[in-house]
Amino acid sequence: MLRLDDIASVVFTTTRDLTSEFPARAARQLGWIDTALLGATEMDVPSGTSRCIRVLLHVNTSTAKANLRHVYLRGAQGLRPDRP
Repeated sequence: MLRLDDIASVVFTTTRDLTSEFPARAARQLGWIDTALLGATEMDVPSGTSRCIRVLLHVNTSTAKANLRHVYLRGAQGLRPDRP
């Protein structure tokens, strides 16, 4: 299990159709005060995924790579059909 202290930095990207709030701001409000955060807007891609926030965590952990699990929620699961 990952702890907040394990997270070194976070990259948030959003599709261009999401303009009302920044995910990094929400992370700060949740208590991610000492974590480096970066936000970016993705380029428009024809027939790309809409209304999507992607989160990439960089972690410092002694957990074996085999025990770490990528998580794809809702429609994002279709982006990686090879992942259960």
